[in-house]
Amino acid sequence: MTGWSITETQFDSKKQHHHETIFTIGNGYLSTRGAFEEGYPGDRRATFMHGVFDAAPLVVTELANAPDWLALEILLNGERFTLDRGRVIAFERVLDLRTGVLTRRVEWESPFGARATLLLERFTSLASTHSMFLRASVTPETPGTVEMRAALNGNAINDGAQGEKLVHWDWQAQGEREGNVYLQTRTFRSHIELGAAMRLMTAAGRESAREFWDVRNEPTIMLRIPVAAGETITVEKHVSYYTSRDMKDGDDKTAMPVEYALQEVTTHTNWQDAYVANAAAWDREWERTDVVIEGDAEAQLAIRFNLFQLLIAAPRHDDRVNIGAKTLSGFGYRGHAFWDTEIFMLPLFIYTAPHIAKNLLNYRYRLLDAARAKAKANGFEGAQFPWESADTGEEVTPTWLPHPTDRAKLVRIWTGDIELHISADIAYAAHQYWVATADDEWMISKGSELVLDTAKFWVSRAEWNSQASRYEYNDVIGPDEYHEHVNNNYYTNRLAQWNIQTALEILEWLRARAPDRAAELVTRLELDSARLDKWRNVSAGMYLPALPDGLLLQFEDYMQRREVDLAAMEPRTISVQQHFGIEGTNETQALKQPDVLMLMYLLKNEYSGAQVRLNYDFYTPRTDHTFGSSLGPSIQAIMACRVGKPDDAYEHFIRALRADLYDVRGNANDGIHAASAGGTWQAVVFGFGGLNVTHDGWTVQPQLPKYWRRLKFRFFYHGEQQQIELTNRAAGETAGAKAQLRGVIFDLDGVITDTAEYHYRGWKRLADENGWAFDRAKNDALRGVARRESLMLILGERAGEYSEPQIQEFMARKNNYYLELIREITPRDLLPGARELLEEIRAAGVKVALGSASKNAREVLGRLGIGELFDAVADGHSVERQKPAPDLFLHAAAQLGLGPGECIVVEDAEAGIQAARVGGFVAVGLGPVSRFSGADAVFPGLEGVHYADLLKTFNTHTLYNTSI
Repeated sequence: MTGWSITETQFDSKKQHHHETIFTIGNGYLSTRGAFEEGYPGDRRATFMHGVFDAAPLVVTELANAPDWLALEILLNGERFTLDRGRVIAFERVLDLRTGVLTRRVEWESPFGARATLLLERFTSLASTHSMFLRASVTPETPGTVEMRAALNGNAINDGAQGEKLVHWDWQAQGEREGNVYLQTRTFRSHIELGAAMRLMTAAGRESAREFWDVRNEPTIMLRIPVAAGETITVEKHVSYYTSRDMKDGDDKTAMPVEYALQEVTTHTNWQDAYVANAAAWDREWERTDVVIEGDAEAQLAIRFNLFQLLIAAPRHDDRVNIGAKTLSGFGYRGHAFWDTEIFMLPLFIYTAPHIAKNLLNYRYRLLDAARAKAKANGFEGAQFPWESADTGEEVTPTWLPHPTDRAKLVRIWTGDIELHISADIAYAAHQYWVATADDEWMISKGSELVLDTAKFWVSRAEWNSQASRYEYNDVIGPDEYHEHVNNNYYTNRLAQWNIQTALEILEWLRARAPDRAAELVTRLELDSARLDKWRNVSAGMYLPALPDGLLLQFEDYMQRREVDLAAMEPRTISVQQHFGIEGTNETQALKQPDVLMLMYLLKNEYSGAQVRLNYDFYTPRTDHTFGSSLGPSIQAIMACRVGKPDDAYEHFIRALRADLYDVRGNANDGIHAASAGGTWQAVVFGFGGLNVTHDGWTVQPQLPKYWRRLKFRFFYHGEQQQIELTNRAAGETAGAKAQLRGVIFDLDGVITDTAEYHYRGWKRLADENGWAFDRAKNDALRGVARRESLMLILGERAGEYSEPQIQEFMARKNNYYLELIREITPRDLLPGARELLEEIRAAGVKVALGSASKNAREVLGRLGIGELFDAVADGHSVERQKPAPDLFLHAAAQLGLGPGECIVVEDAEAGIQAARVGGFVAVGLGPVSRFSGADAVFPGLEGVHYADLLKTFNTHTLYNTSI
């Protein structure tokens, strides 16, 4: 395996179904499992298309396995090529993650001794959604005839969980037109039409025979080609699929999908041009989403594999579909979507492909009426989303399923009835999208209704406990599905409370921002003042079970359940639930996944480090990490980073990372663990990368694994792409790449001297002259803020009352007041320790620069008598973007002839610290610790700080290198 290639060097029939999953290819419209073109006994070949569902026994509905576009038989002198006959001399299969091309090379000897090398390549085009391409090259060692039989096989079946076979397609028509073959078919119950077209090409004049075989439901083109020894013949198969779901406004509604498929298949003249367009599309995709990990080849490849599997399942052109728990890669869960999408997969798309995230959220918005119908059927108001969802938004969780080990018994499935938290999960995802994108238009038109109507459900579902004077949610299942019918699951209660609180906040925002929309929703959803008062009461009175020491209880009577020493049960190959049984596990404290830690991750800014550690230490040994939920390890990794345990985090991370590539749970044959794949991206970015995003901005507080030398990723924030590059200094030193401190960049105000008083007096004079409220408390908010932004903060809502010439006049007037005041500055105004530290640094041969947003910085340095101690000055005239953009410090480093990785920045404002971190500098804060969220070290001031202190900070902290 390399950083971009998944490679198999020996075919093992025992791993056949697992590898069919691993070698799935797709383009967000459809995906095809990695079965062989020529077939193999017992294969589970399948192509799944988004939204193409049909009715199925027990599971209600399932994605219908589409006609097989791969079908290609190859005959050498009349002998059919297949890996279960003859002898395989050499075998290699490679999935190129960079381009989505799957290649297989086989050296094969037939049962009668004929030898040939076969090269088979395929891809589903990311550049042309409806197109798939296959190329087969055959090089025989002896002269003879090669025969190719390419088909569209409509006899696709769905493999059921109990071994049953189900057919979903009803043949309609087929034929040949201008050398191209077509197939028209329709699902039995959902009546979705599918049109397929195929074009087969080879070098002109090489065919000795070309025939169309009109086999019912398997139209075939046969090519027979004479070939010399050592000569290579190549055949290209182009296929296009369209369904009746793809018909859009303006399309010819009388034309069948097969007509569109026939048009599409003729637009591509050759494999090479289609390949180039596809590769270019993938380049653009990876430009947004790629994660670079240096120092860990396994993690690098596996994270790209996980990203690839999510990207090929992501609907780019359709907001009527979701991503199933097994993507489009297998029969598991029948294509149904769970909370897996919103909590585990959606963050990847929110931050790297917001247009895809919007599609996925619009799917939920489109199905609000179905969620309302479910709530009403259960006796509640608002929107109750189904636990399992498909095309209609109705609940498709099976009520009963055969017992996994005793077919004479049935198992009651309760999740569709009482696993309620998904409604809050969807609201949370909508809010997170808004926070990251600032897409106010979407929040106004769609997101607000999602959040409000789910809140309405939660208030309706809340139960008043008159004895305890509190609201509760009883008889539920939390994310931890080892425990059913519990009361007051902490995750459920708290996220429901968050949903209600957030709905109230969004409604107020909506009234201010879009009053007409607010009024419309208030009327239609019947949100009168009495109802909203009830919402506030339910939120305020919500029961959140916890112990006095800060331990949040998994659910109300969790501490009364039997303790189990899970560590003593290792090693094992089955889950705790398989060991104790469903009822037995329900009576223990063993967890499928720790709901409390999941909640602390989602609401990460609400819990102190001490409380997180308390709960982490309590629930970690009680969780079935090895064979519990595949959703758990990635979140466990993030929380281990949160409590400062990167080694533990890596152990959980690698467990999640190997879920599919190594089939660690033995069920990858059913399809990709999509939630785990999305969770690994979150573990890298939010765990090891330490990214934290709020409405007001973002920060990074990394906890890199000790072997990682570098981590690089990109994300979008408020429509602009950010790039983060983190270098692990300790790993770099191990590799012999120790960085050296060569420069120190100081801010001016609050670091070298205190001109804050002069700034305050200048602003105060201007404010008093214009009747604006301004005092020292408000002045504190201006620390480290440029002049224009400071004025905007002072004006607040009044800013719109003034023209641009007036704004400019205000700034000029304040600057004149400030210039008058700073003429009083003398060397006595140097802050304690400043001159001594500057002289120490220069004596050590380290360069010094000033990085100040002040446009008067040079004059101030002169009046302080220390101009000669600075090798460079970057001030308010130097760059356009000011802090927290890193431009000022980057300009200062460039003037010193240094890179950011060779410099320390010393700042007294959080905006400056963030600018330093974003720029890739080690950041030292001056002032109270509480002021800074991301400084590498904090000192009260420069007094008593020596060069040795700065050097120690530089040598012992992770280095950040980021750019905006």
